[in-house]
Amino acid sequence: MTRHTNILTLSTPADAPVYLSRCFGSLAAHIVAWVTTCADYYAAAALYEQLSRLSDAELKRRGMTRAELHRYVFETTARGSSTDCTRV
Repeated sequence: MTRHTNILTLSTPADAPVYLSRCFGSLAAHIVAWVTTCADYYAAAALYEQLSRLSDAELKRRGMTRAELHRYVFETTARGSSTDCTRV
């Protein structure tokens, strides 16, 4: 047997603004986290693109190999490092 409950009766009018405030705060936090993650991945893609254009000799001078380039970019992004390794 299914029971239907009116959602408006679950909270009193005094509790409604607090509940909505928490919901919007939580939603805002999730949106900020999503935007931050998107920006990090975009930066990683741009870094990979820049480094992939370098010659093998230049990559070796920087201590990288072309085969491990993706791993280096991923580790840099995963650490949240703000260093720009294209200027090494």
